[in-house]
Amino acid sequence: MELEAYLDRIGYQGPREPTADALRQLHRAHLLTVAFENLDIQLGRSIVLSLPSLYDKVVLRRRGGFCYELNGLFGWLLEQLGFSVKKLSARVVEGDQLGPEFDHLVLMIQLKERWIADVGFGDSFLEPLPLDSEEERVQPGGAYRLTGSGSKKTLERRRESGWQPQYVFSLTPRQLVEFAAMCQRHQTSSASVFTQKTVCSVATPDGRITLSNGRLITTVGERFEERKVTAEEDYRALLQDHFGIDLGSGIRAQILFEGVEPR
Repeated sequence: MELEAYLDRIGYQGPREPTADALRQLHRAHLLTVAFENLDIQLGRSIVLSLPSLYDKVVLRRRGGFCYELNGLFGWLLEQLGFSVKKLSARVVEGDQLGPEFDHLVLMIQLKERWIADVGFGDSFLEPLPLDSEEERVQPGGAYRLTGSGSKKTLERRRESGWQPQYVFSLTPRQLVEFAAMCQRHQTSSASVFTQKTVCSVATPDGRITLSNGRLITTVGERFEERKVTAEEDYRALLQDHFGIDLGSGIRAQILFEGVEPR
Protein backbone atom coordinates (compact mmCIF):
# COMPACT_ATOMS: atom_id res chain seq x y z
CA MET A 1 0.00 0.00 0.00
CA GLU A 2 1.39 3.35 -1.06
CA LEU A 3 0.52 6.27 1.22
CA GLU A 4 1.27 8.86 -1.47
CA ALA A 5 -1.09 7.16 -3.91
CA TYR A 6 -3.91 7.21 -1.35
CA LEU A 7 -3.36 10.90 -0.55
CA ASP A 8 -3.32 11.65 -4.27
CA ARG A 9 -6.56 9.68 -4.68
CA ILE A 10 -8.35 12.04 -2.29
CA GLY A 11 -6.54 15.14 -3.54
CA TYR A 12 -4.99 15.80 -0.16
CA GLN A 13 -2.11 18.26 0.19
CA GLY A 14 -2.60 19.36 3.78
CA PRO A 15 -0.69 18.67 7.02
CA ARG A 16 0.19 15.08 7.89
CA GLU A 17 0.83 15.35 11.62
CA PRO A 18 -1.78 13.53 13.74
CA THR A 19 -3.73 16.60 14.84
CA ALA A 20 -7.41 17.53 14.96
CA ASP A 21 -6.91 19.98 12.10
CA ALA A 22 -5.33 17.33 9.87
CA LEU A 23 -8.10 14.88 10.77
CA ARG A 24 -10.75 17.40 9.72
CA GLN A 25 -9.02 18.08 6.42
CA LEU A 26 -8.47 14.39 5.63
CA HIS A 27 -12.06 13.52 6.53
CA ARG A 28 -13.44 16.31 4.37
CA ALA A 29 -11.14 15.47 1.43
CA HIS A 30 -12.20 11.81 1.52
CA LEU A 31 -15.91 12.58 1.47
CA LEU A 32 -15.53 15.09 -1.37
CA THR A 33 -13.72 12.62 -3.64
CA VAL A 34 -14.60 8.99 -2.80
CA ALA A 35 -18.17 7.95 -3.52
CA PHE A 36 -20.46 6.02 -1.21
CA GLU A 37 -21.66 3.35 -3.64
CA ASN A 38 -22.88 -0.22 -3.94
CA LEU A 39 -22.31 -0.84 -7.66
CA ASP A 40 -20.39 -4.09 -7.09
CA ILE A 41 -23.23 -5.51 -4.98
CA GLN A 42 -25.73 -4.76 -7.74
CA LEU A 43 -23.37 -6.30 -10.31
CA GLY A 44 -22.99 -9.49 -8.27
CA ARG A 45 -19.34 -8.93 -7.41
CA SER A 46 -18.17 -10.13 -4.00
CA ILE A 47 -16.66 -7.62 -1.57
CA VAL A 48 -13.87 -9.05 0.58
CA LEU A 49 -12.77 -7.23 3.72
CA SER A 50 -9.01 -7.26 3.28
CA LEU A 51 -6.94 -4.09 3.20
CA PRO A 52 -5.09 -5.00 -0.03
CA SER A 53 -8.41 -5.68 -1.77
CA LEU A 54 -9.94 -2.43 -0.50
CA TYR A 55 -6.84 -0.44 -1.45
CA ASP A 56 -6.90 -1.90 -4.95
CA LYS A 57 -10.56 -1.00 -5.42
CA VAL A 58 -10.67 2.49 -3.90
CA VAL A 59 -7.17 3.82 -4.60
CA LEU A 60 -5.90 2.01 -7.70
CA ARG A 61 -9.22 1.53 -9.50
CA ARG A 62 -10.63 4.80 -8.15
CA ARG A 63 -13.91 3.33 -7.01
CA GLY A 64 -15.99 3.97 -3.91
CA GLY A 65 -17.71 1.58 -1.55
CA PHE A 66 -19.85 1.28 1.56
CA CYS A 67 -19.03 1.59 5.26
CA TYR A 68 -16.87 -1.48 5.80
CA GLU A 69 -14.75 -0.64 2.77
CA LEU A 70 -14.47 3.11 3.17
CA ASN A 71 -14.04 3.36 6.93
CA GLY A 72 -11.86 0.25 7.01
CA LEU A 73 -9.48 1.78 4.50
CA PHE A 74 -9.66 5.31 5.92
CA GLY A 75 -8.75 3.91 9.33
CA TRP A 76 -5.64 2.36 7.78
CA LEU A 77 -4.70 5.70 6.21
CA LEU A 78 -5.01 7.46 9.55
CA GLU A 79 -2.90 4.82 11.26
CA GLN A 80 -0.17 5.23 8.65
CA LEU A 81 -0.13 8.96 9.46
CA GLY A 82 0.30 8.27 13.16
CA PHE A 83 -3.28 8.56 14.43
CA SER A 84 -4.60 6.23 17.13
CA VAL A 85 -7.63 4.57 15.55
CA LYS A 86 -10.27 2.20 16.94
CA LYS A 87 -12.95 0.51 14.83
CA LEU A 88 -16.39 0.56 16.45
CA SER A 89 -19.59 -1.35 15.74
CA ALA A 90 -22.74 0.71 15.18
CA ARG A 91 -26.39 -0.27 14.88
CA VAL A 92 -28.31 1.77 12.30
CA VAL A 93 -31.72 3.19 13.23
CA GLU A 94 -34.46 2.58 10.63
CA GLY A 95 -37.74 4.12 11.74
CA ASP A 96 -38.26 2.78 15.25
CA GLN A 97 -36.07 -0.28 14.64
CA LEU A 98 -32.45 -0.70 15.72
CA GLY A 99 -30.26 -2.76 13.41
CA PRO A 100 -28.03 -5.64 14.52
CA GLU A 101 -24.50 -5.40 15.88
CA PHE A 102 -21.85 -4.74 13.20
CA ASP A 103 -24.52 -3.16 10.99
CA HIS A 104 -22.17 -0.22 10.44
CA LEU A 105 -18.48 0.49 11.01
CA VAL A 106 -17.43 3.82 12.52
CA LEU A 107 -14.02 5.09 13.67
CA MET A 108 -12.89 6.58 16.99
CA ILE A 109 -9.74 8.71 16.86
CA GLN A 110 -7.82 9.39 20.07
CA LEU A 111 -6.01 12.75 20.17
CA LYS A 112 -6.09 15.21 23.07
CA GLU A 113 -9.81 14.78 22.56
CA ARG A 114 -11.64 11.74 21.22
CA TRP A 115 -13.24 12.13 17.81
CA ILE A 116 -15.71 10.14 15.72
CA ALA A 117 -14.87 9.82 12.02
CA ASP A 118 -17.18 8.30 9.42
CA VAL A 119 -16.59 8.49 5.65
CA GLY A 120 -18.89 5.56 4.89
CA PHE A 121 -22.46 6.49 5.88
CA GLY A 122 -23.49 8.38 2.77
CA ASP A 123 -25.31 11.62 3.55
CA SER A 124 -23.81 12.44 6.94
CA PHE A 125 -21.40 14.79 8.71
CA LEU A 126 -18.65 16.27 6.55
CA GLU A 127 -16.17 16.83 9.39
CA PRO A 128 -15.45 14.57 12.39
CA LEU A 129 -17.36 15.09 15.63
CA PRO A 130 -15.90 15.40 19.15
CA LEU A 131 -16.99 12.27 20.99
CA ASP A 132 -17.24 13.72 24.49
CA SER A 133 -19.41 16.72 23.67
CA GLU A 134 -23.17 16.81 23.13
CA GLU A 135 -22.94 20.27 21.57
CA GLU A 136 -24.75 20.69 18.27
CA ARG A 137 -22.36 20.89 15.32
CA VAL A 138 -23.73 22.73 12.29
CA GLN A 139 -22.03 21.73 9.04
CA PRO A 140 -22.80 22.10 5.33
CA GLY A 141 -25.74 19.79 4.74
CA GLY A 142 -26.93 19.37 8.32
CA ALA A 143 -26.60 19.71 12.07
CA TYR A 144 -25.37 16.80 14.21
CA ARG A 145 -24.69 15.87 17.80
CA LEU A 146 -23.54 12.87 19.81
CA THR A 147 -25.54 11.93 22.88
CA GLY A 148 -25.29 9.26 25.54
CA SER A 149 -23.02 8.49 28.43
CA GLY A 150 -20.51 5.82 29.31
CA SER A 151 -19.75 3.34 26.55
CA LYS A 152 -22.96 3.83 24.53
CA LYS A 153 -23.37 6.79 22.18
CA THR A 154 -25.95 7.89 19.62
CA LEU A 155 -25.40 9.99 16.51
CA GLU A 156 -28.35 12.32 15.97
CA ARG A 157 -29.22 14.63 13.08
CA ARG A 158 -31.52 17.61 13.34
CA ARG A 159 -34.53 17.50 11.03
CA GLU A 160 -37.56 19.78 10.74
CA SER A 161 -39.40 17.45 13.11
CA GLY A 162 -36.56 17.51 15.67
CA TRP A 163 -33.53 15.41 16.49
CA GLN A 164 -33.51 11.97 14.86
CA PRO A 165 -31.12 9.13 15.76
CA GLN A 166 -28.94 7.85 12.91
CA TYR A 167 -27.08 5.04 14.64
CA VAL A 168 -26.11 3.79 18.09
CA PHE A 169 -22.59 2.59 18.84
CA SER A 170 -20.47 1.32 21.70
CA LEU A 171 -16.84 2.20 22.39
CA THR A 172 -15.64 -1.41 22.39
CA PRO A 173 -12.72 -1.70 19.92
CA ARG A 174 -13.31 -4.19 17.09
CA GLN A 175 -11.26 -5.85 14.36
CA LEU A 176 -12.14 -5.58 10.67
CA VAL A 177 -12.70 -9.34 10.44
CA GLU A 178 -15.55 -9.05 12.99
CA PHE A 179 -17.59 -7.13 10.41
CA ALA A 180 -17.20 -9.81 7.71
CA ALA A 181 -20.47 -11.67 8.41
CA MET A 182 -22.57 -8.50 8.29
CA CYS A 183 -20.69 -7.33 5.21
CA GLN A 184 -21.69 -10.58 3.51
CA ARG A 185 -25.27 -10.25 4.70
CA HIS A 186 -25.58 -6.75 3.27
CA GLN A 187 -24.34 -8.07 -0.08
CA THR A 188 -26.77 -11.00 -0.29
CA SER A 189 -29.86 -10.51 1.88
CA SER A 190 -33.04 -9.33 0.20
CA ALA A 191 -33.69 -7.33 3.37
CA SER A 192 -30.54 -5.27 2.87
CA VAL A 193 -30.98 -1.79 1.44
CA PHE A 194 -27.83 -2.41 -0.62
CA THR A 195 -29.49 -5.23 -2.59
CA GLN A 196 -32.76 -3.34 -3.04
CA LYS A 197 -31.46 -0.33 -4.98
CA THR A 198 -28.37 1.15 -6.60
CA VAL A 199 -26.78 4.22 -5.06
CA CYS A 200 -23.70 6.27 -5.90
CA SER A 201 -23.31 9.46 -3.90
CA VAL A 202 -20.61 11.99 -3.08
CA ALA A 203 -20.51 15.13 -0.96
CA THR A 204 -19.88 18.55 -2.47
CA PRO A 205 -18.70 21.62 -0.55
CA ASP A 206 -22.28 22.89 -0.29
CA GLY A 207 -24.43 19.82 -0.86
CA ARG A 208 -24.45 16.41 -2.46
CA ILE A 209 -24.77 14.61 -5.81
CA THR A 210 -26.47 11.21 -5.91
CA LEU A 211 -27.39 8.63 -8.51
CA SER A 212 -30.22 6.57 -7.03
CA ASN A 213 -31.31 3.93 -9.52
CA GLY A 214 -32.46 6.00 -12.50
CA ARG A 215 -32.51 9.40 -10.77
CA LEU A 216 -29.80 12.04 -10.57
CA ILE A 217 -30.35 14.08 -7.40
CA THR A 218 -28.44 17.30 -6.76
CA THR A 219 -28.70 19.31 -3.54
CA VAL A 220 -27.12 22.72 -2.96
CA GLY A 221 -28.01 24.10 0.43
CA GLU A 222 -31.80 23.96 0.59
CA ARG A 223 -32.18 23.68 -3.19
CA PHE A 224 -33.07 20.23 -4.56
CA GLU A 225 -33.04 19.15 -8.20
CA GLU A 226 -33.86 15.76 -9.71
CA ARG A 227 -33.92 14.32 -13.21
CA LYS A 228 -34.45 10.90 -14.70
CA VAL A 229 -31.68 8.89 -16.34
CA THR A 230 -32.99 6.73 -19.17
CA ALA A 231 -29.99 6.00 -21.41
CA GLU A 232 -26.94 3.86 -20.67
CA GLU A 233 -24.59 6.40 -22.26
CA ASP A 234 -25.99 9.11 -19.99
CA TYR A 235 -25.61 6.94 -16.89
CA ARG A 236 -22.02 6.08 -17.73
CA ALA A 237 -21.19 9.73 -18.38
CA LEU A 238 -22.70 10.79 -15.05
CA LEU A 239 -20.68 8.15 -13.19
CA GLN A 240 -17.51 9.39 -14.87
CA ASP A 241 -18.17 13.13 -14.59
CA HIS A 242 -19.47 13.29 -11.02
CA PHE A 243 -17.84 10.30 -9.33
CA GLY A 244 -14.78 9.50 -11.45
CA ILE A 245 -16.03 5.95 -12.00
CA ASP A 246 -15.47 4.12 -15.29
CA LEU A 247 -17.57 0.96 -15.51
CA GLY A 248 -15.61 -0.48 -18.41
CA SER A 249 -17.02 -1.78 -21.68
CA GLY A 250 -17.92 -5.26 -20.40
CA ILE A 251 -20.70 -4.08 -18.08
CA ARG A 252 -24.34 -3.61 -19.05
CA ALA A 253 -25.18 -0.51 -17.06
CA GLN A 254 -28.95 -1.04 -17.33
CA ILE A 255 -28.91 -3.29 -14.28
CA LEU A 256 -27.74 -0.31 -12.23
CA PHE A 257 -30.44 2.16 -13.17
CA GLU A 258 -33.26 -0.03 -14.50
CA GLY A 259 -32.86 -3.25 -12.53
CA VAL A 260 -32.26 -5.27 -15.70
CA GLU A 261 -30.52 -8.56 -15.06
CA PRO A 262 -27.04 -8.80 -16.66
CA ARG A 263 -26.48 -11.26 -19.50
